[in-house]
Amino acid sequence: MKIGLQIKELRVKKGMTQEELADKTEVSTRTIQRIENGKVDPRAYTLQMIAKALEVDYSMFVKSESADSENQDDNNTNWLLLLHLTAIIPLIFPTVIFWNRKGDCVGEFSEHYHNIVAFQLKVLGALVIALWIYWLKNEPIPFIGVLLVNALFTIVSAVKVVIKKQSGQLDELQD
Repeated sequence: MKIGLQIKELRVKKGMTQEELADKTEVSTRTIQRIENGKVDPRAYTLQMIAKALEVDYSMFVKSESADSENQDDNNTNWLLLLHLTAIIPLIFPTVIFWNRKGDCVGEFSEHYHNIVAFQLKVLGALVIALWIYWLKNEPIPFIGVLLVNALFTIVSAVKVVIKKQSGQLDELQD
Protein backbone atom coordinates (compact mmCIF):
# COMPACT_ATOMS: atom_id res chain seq x y z
CA MET A 1 0.00 0.00 0.00
CA LYS A 2 1.26 3.47 -0.78
CA ILE A 3 2.35 5.52 2.22
CA GLY A 4 -0.01 8.38 1.37
CA LEU A 5 -3.06 6.12 1.36
CA GLN A 6 -1.88 4.49 4.56
CA ILE A 7 -1.54 7.87 6.25
CA LYS A 8 -4.98 8.91 5.03
CA GLU A 9 -6.57 5.69 6.36
CA LEU A 10 -4.93 6.12 9.74
CA ARG A 11 -5.92 9.80 9.92
CA VAL A 12 -9.55 9.02 9.06
CA LYS A 13 -9.63 6.19 11.65
CA LYS A 14 -8.43 8.66 14.28
CA GLY A 15 -11.17 11.08 13.20
CA MET A 16 -8.66 13.79 12.35
CA THR A 17 -8.84 16.32 9.57
CA GLN A 18 -5.88 17.16 7.39
CA GLU A 19 -5.63 20.51 9.16
CA GLU A 20 -5.46 18.85 12.58
CA LEU A 21 -2.77 16.47 11.39
CA ALA A 22 -0.85 19.38 9.90
CA ASP A 23 -1.01 21.26 13.22
CA LYS A 24 0.26 18.25 15.19
CA THR A 25 3.11 17.59 12.76
CA GLU A 26 4.15 21.20 12.10
CA VAL A 27 3.73 20.51 8.39
CA SER A 28 1.50 22.56 6.11
CA THR A 29 -1.96 21.30 5.24
CA ARG A 30 -1.00 21.47 1.58
CA THR A 31 1.93 19.11 2.24
CA ILE A 32 -0.37 16.64 4.02
CA GLN A 33 -2.73 16.78 1.04
CA ARG A 34 0.10 16.17 -1.41
CA ILE A 35 1.44 13.25 0.65
CA GLU A 36 -1.98 11.62 0.89
CA ASN A 37 -2.59 12.06 -2.84
CA GLY A 38 0.77 10.48 -3.65
CA LYS A 39 2.13 13.63 -5.28
CA VAL A 40 5.20 13.72 -3.00
CA ASP A 41 7.12 11.22 -0.94
CA PRO A 42 7.52 12.45 2.62
CA ARG A 43 10.96 12.77 4.14
CA ALA A 44 11.94 10.52 7.03
CA TYR A 45 11.54 13.33 9.59
CA THR A 46 8.06 14.16 8.27
CA LEU A 47 7.08 10.49 8.46
CA GLN A 48 8.31 10.35 12.04
CA MET A 49 6.22 13.40 12.93
CA ILE A 50 3.14 11.94 11.21
CA ALA A 51 3.63 8.58 12.95
CA LYS A 52 3.88 10.34 16.30
CA ALA A 53 0.76 12.43 15.62
CA LEU A 54 -1.19 9.35 14.51
CA GLU A 55 0.14 7.34 17.47
CA VAL A 56 1.60 4.55 15.33
CA ASP A 57 5.07 3.08 15.01
CA TYR A 58 7.30 4.75 12.41
CA SER A 59 8.53 1.35 11.18
CA MET A 60 5.03 0.72 9.80
CA PHE A 61 5.72 3.28 7.06
CA VAL A 62 9.26 2.06 6.37
CA LYS A 63 8.12 -1.53 5.82
CA SER A 64 5.43 -0.36 3.43
CA GLU A 65 7.94 1.74 1.50
CA SER A 66 10.45 -1.12 1.14
CA ALA A 67 7.74 -3.49 -0.13
CA ASP A 68 6.75 -0.94 -2.81
CA SER A 69 10.37 -0.52 -3.92
CA GLU A 70 10.82 -4.32 -4.15
CA ASN A 71 7.77 -4.55 -6.43
CA GLN A 72 9.17 -1.73 -8.57
CA ASP A 73 12.56 -3.48 -8.80
CA ASP A 74 10.88 -6.70 -9.96
CA ASN A 75 8.93 -4.77 -12.59
CA ASN A 76 12.11 -3.03 -13.80
CA THR A 77 13.89 -6.37 -14.05
CA ASN A 78 11.06 -7.75 -16.17
CA TRP A 79 11.26 -4.78 -18.54
CA LEU A 80 15.04 -5.12 -18.83
CA LEU A 81 14.62 -8.83 -19.57
CA LEU A 82 12.13 -8.06 -22.33
CA LEU A 83 14.43 -5.37 -23.71
CA HIS A 84 17.29 -7.85 -23.94
CA LEU A 85 15.07 -10.45 -25.57
CA THR A 86 14.14 -7.99 -28.34
CA ALA A 87 17.71 -8.41 -29.58
CA ILE A 88 16.92 -11.99 -30.64
CA ILE A 89 15.37 -10.48 -33.76
CA PRO A 90 18.20 -8.72 -35.59
CA LEU A 91 16.04 -5.66 -36.21
CA ILE A 92 16.39 -2.47 -34.24
CA PHE A 93 12.77 -1.27 -34.24
CA PRO A 94 11.45 -3.65 -31.51
CA THR A 95 14.17 -2.31 -29.22
CA VAL A 96 13.30 1.26 -30.13
CA ILE A 97 9.63 0.57 -29.38
CA PHE A 98 10.58 -0.65 -25.89
CA TRP A 99 12.82 2.39 -25.45
CA ASN A 100 9.95 4.74 -26.29
CA ARG A 101 7.64 2.88 -23.93
CA LYS A 102 9.84 2.49 -20.84
CA GLY A 103 13.04 4.45 -21.42
CA ASP A 104 12.30 7.12 -18.85
CA CYS A 105 10.77 4.81 -16.23
CA VAL A 106 13.54 2.29 -15.62
CA GLY A 107 16.72 3.75 -14.15
CA GLU A 108 19.44 1.92 -16.06
CA PHE A 109 17.39 1.31 -19.19
CA SER A 110 19.41 3.79 -21.25
CA GLU A 111 22.71 1.95 -20.81
CA HIS A 112 21.14 -1.41 -21.66
CA TYR A 113 19.39 0.12 -24.67
CA HIS A 114 22.60 1.51 -26.14
CA ASN A 115 24.43 -1.78 -25.61
CA ILE A 116 21.66 -3.76 -27.28
CA VAL A 117 21.45 -1.42 -30.28
CA ALA A 118 25.24 -1.65 -30.71
CA PHE A 119 24.99 -5.45 -30.55
CA GLN A 120 22.16 -5.51 -33.07
CA LEU A 121 24.16 -3.33 -35.48
CA LYS A 122 27.05 -5.80 -35.25
CA VAL A 123 24.68 -8.68 -35.92
CA LEU A 124 23.23 -6.85 -38.93
CA GLY A 125 26.77 -6.38 -40.25
CA ALA A 126 27.49 -10.07 -39.78
CA LEU A 127 24.21 -10.92 -41.54
CA VAL A 128 25.18 -8.77 -44.52
CA ILE A 129 28.49 -10.62 -44.77
CA ALA A 130 26.72 -13.98 -44.38
CA LEU A 131 24.23 -13.05 -47.11
CA TRP A 132 27.11 -12.02 -49.36
CA ILE A 133 28.74 -15.44 -48.79
CA TYR A 134 25.39 -17.12 -49.49
CA TRP A 135 25.04 -15.12 -52.70
CA LEU A 136 28.60 -15.96 -53.88
CA LYS A 137 28.85 -19.60 -52.85
CA ASN A 138 25.20 -20.57 -52.33
CA GLU A 139 26.15 -21.69 -48.79
CA PRO A 140 23.49 -20.92 -46.10
CA ILE A 141 25.58 -22.13 -43.13
CA PRO A 142 27.16 -18.73 -42.27
CA PHE A 143 23.73 -17.09 -42.38
CA ILE A 144 22.18 -19.71 -40.10
CA GLY A 145 25.25 -19.59 -37.87
CA VAL A 146 24.92 -15.82 -37.37
CA LEU A 147 21.25 -16.21 -36.42
CA LEU A 148 22.02 -19.01 -33.96
CA VAL A 149 24.95 -17.14 -32.36
CA ASN A 150 22.75 -14.03 -32.08
CA ALA A 151 20.05 -16.04 -30.33
CA LEU A 152 22.59 -17.60 -27.97
CA PHE A 153 24.20 -14.28 -27.04
CA THR A 154 20.79 -12.65 -26.58
CA ILE A 155 19.55 -15.36 -24.22
CA VAL A 156 22.80 -15.32 -22.23
CA SER A 157 22.59 -11.52 -21.96
CA ALA A 158 19.00 -11.67 -20.74
CA VAL A 159 19.82 -14.35 -18.16
CA LYS A 160 22.80 -12.29 -16.92
CA VAL A 161 20.54 -9.27 -16.36
CA VAL A 162 18.08 -11.31 -14.31
CA ILE A 163 20.84 -12.99 -12.28
CA LYS A 164 22.58 -9.65 -11.66
CA LYS A 165 19.32 -8.05 -10.52
CA GLN A 166 18.49 -10.96 -8.23
CA SER A 167 21.98 -11.10 -6.72
CA GLY A 168 21.89 -7.32 -6.23
CA GLN A 169 18.63 -7.67 -4.34
CA LEU A 170 20.12 -10.48 -2.24
CA ASP A 171 23.15 -8.30 -1.44
CA GLU A 172 20.83 -5.49 -0.30
CA LEU A 173 18.90 -7.88 1.93
CA GLN A 174 22.13 -9.18 3.52
CA ASP A 175 23.32 -5.63 4.35
